[in-house]
Amino acid sequence: MSELIDNAERRKELLKHMILQLHKGEAPEQVRPQLIRVLGQVPYNDVVEVEQQLIDEGLPAEEILKLCDMHTAALQGAIDQTGAKQPPPGHPAHTLHKENQALQWEAEAIDKLYAEVSSTSGDEDVTAQMDDLQVRFNNLMDVEKHYLRKEHLLFPFLEKHGITGPPKVMWGKHDEARAKLVAAQDTLRSLEHWKASDAQSIIGLVLRPASAAVVDMVDKEAQILLPMSLDTLSDTEWFEIACQSNEYGYCLYDPTDSWTPDVAAGDVELASVDPQRVQLPSGSFTPAELQAVLNTIPFDLTFVDKDDKVRYFTQGRERIFSRSRAILGRQVEYCHPPKSVHIVKQILDDFHAGTQEHAHFWITLRGRFISIEYFALRDPESQYLGCIEVSQDLTEKRALEGEQRLLSYADEGVSDVN
Repeated sequence: MSELIDNAERRKELLKHMILQLHKGEAPEQVRPQLIRVLGQVPYNDVVEVEQQLIDEGLPAEEILKLCDMHTAALQGAIDQTGAKQPPPGHPAHTLHKENQALQWEAEAIDKLYAEVSSTSGDEDVTAQMDDLQVRFNNLMDVEKHYLRKEHLLFPFLEKHGITGPPKVMWGKHDEARAKLVAAQDTLRSLEHWKASDAQSIIGLVLRPASAAVVDMVDKEAQILLPMSLDTLSDTEWFEIACQSNEYGYCLYDPTDSWTPDVAAGDVELASVDPQRVQLPSGSFTPAELQAVLNTIPFDLTFVDKDDKVRYFTQGRERIFSRSRAILGRQVEYCHPPKSVHIVKQILDDFHAGTQEHAHFWITLRGRFISIEYFALRDPESQYLGCIEVSQDLTEKRALEGEQRLLSYADEGVSDVN
C-alpha cells in the first residue's frame, strides 16, 4: 500500500477519483476522512494538476466552479505546503499575501460585530453596529483591486504555462464574491435604523455569505494559487507583474519595499504597460491629465534642475509671479532681481551640499499674503536632482475661522454632506 501512496501518478488518480465522487454528489464530510486516510497530505501541485486534467478531459470549468467549494472543504487542512517558496517583501506574491492578511482581519472584525448583534434582543436598536458593518464592508470592497491584479496580471502568465483551469475557476469565484459584496452593500444602505431581529436575519442571509466568499478565496490563494504561481513563474515574469501592479492599486495594504530580481530590469518587456501614460510609482497619467493636474493645483510651481537651470513651471489660472517660456533652460539666478540673487545662490549651494532641504519666506504683495517655499529634490540614494519653488496666495486661508462642514458652491446653495 505504501508503494501506491508514494507513487505520484497513483496519488493523483486517487485524488481525481475523490473529486469526481464529490461532483457525483458525495458530501465533503464523507470524502474527507477517506482522502486523509489514504493520501495523508496532498501536495498543492497535485490539486492543480488534477483540476487541469479534469477540464482537459471534458469536465466543464463551470461544473468545477459550481462544486469548487465542496472539494475545497474536503481538502481543507490536507494540502501539503512543505517546501513552498517564501517571496521577499515587495514581491507581488508577498503583496498578495499581505493583502489577504488584511482582508482576513476585516472578516474577523465583522465576525465580532455579528456576535454583538446576535446577542441582542429582537427590539433593541443595533444601528450603531450595522453602521460599523457598513465601514467594514466598504473595506472588503477594496478586494476588487486584488482580484483585478490576479485576473489581468497573474492569470495570463499562468495560462502561458498551460495552467488554464485554476484561473478560470478562480475568476468565476471572484465574480461570485463581487455579486455577494454588492448585495451586502445595497442591503446595508437600505435602512437608516435597524432592529436586532431584522439585522440578525439580514446577517444570516446576505452579510455572512459575502464575508465568507472573500475568506474562502483567501484560503484558496494561500493553499493553492500562490504556492503554484511561485513554482511556475520566472523572476522576469514576476518583475513584469510588479512593474504593472501600480496601474490597479493595492488592497488594504501599501507595499513599502521594492523588489528587483537578479535579471536586469531592461531585459523585461513590459508589453502591457500603456506607453501613452506617464508611469510613476504611485500611479500614472496621460500627458493631458498630468498637465491639467499641475495647472489646477492652487499654487505656482517652478522646477530647477541639478544644473540650476529652469526646466518647468505651471501655468495656472491665477499666477502669482509672471513667467514666460523664455526662462526655460536659463540659469535660475538670472531670473531674479540683483538684490535677491545672493539669497537664491545660498539656497542652491546649501541644497547642493546637502546641508539644507527647505527654505521658507512670506511677503505682502499688492495687499496679498504670499508664501514662497523652496524644496530640495533627491533620489532614493540622496543624490541631488534639483529643487522646486512653490508660491501660494494664502490670503483667504489665513482669514478662515470656525468650521465649514457644509458643501457650499458660491451663490449656488448649500447641502449637508454628513
